[in-house]
Amino acid sequence: MFITTVVVSALLSALLFVSAGGKLARQEMQLVTMRRVGFPEDKLWLLAAAEIAGGVGLVVGLSWWPIGVAAAIGVIAYFLGAIASHLRVHDRNVTAPAVPLLFAVVALALRLLTS
Repeated sequence: MFITTVVVSALLSALLFVSAGGKLARQEMQLVTMRRVGFPEDKLWLLAAAEIAGGVGLVVGLSWWPIGVAAAIGVIAYFLGAIASHLRVHDRNVTAPAVPLLFAVVALALRLLTS
């Protein structure tokens, strides 16, 4: 089961790093989403920093389970916030944050089961 934990954590970390890179590079697709939900573009670096911290925490957490648990909880909170931001502006297209949220819940469960 630890192999599954490694795979899920690594995939989620990679997704977080790619997303953070897109925010730091100000990719148009991400900017459109941020405008739609009303997030200030000059604060994108904060979201990128949270995603990088989550990705690093998931990887480091493979060696020390409490960090992995904390990182997974943080990533869950991050994507719940993203979904809430979409719903706040009546945007029902929440697939993009819901998929990594699901991965984060699985990563948390696996990390707890393999601690």
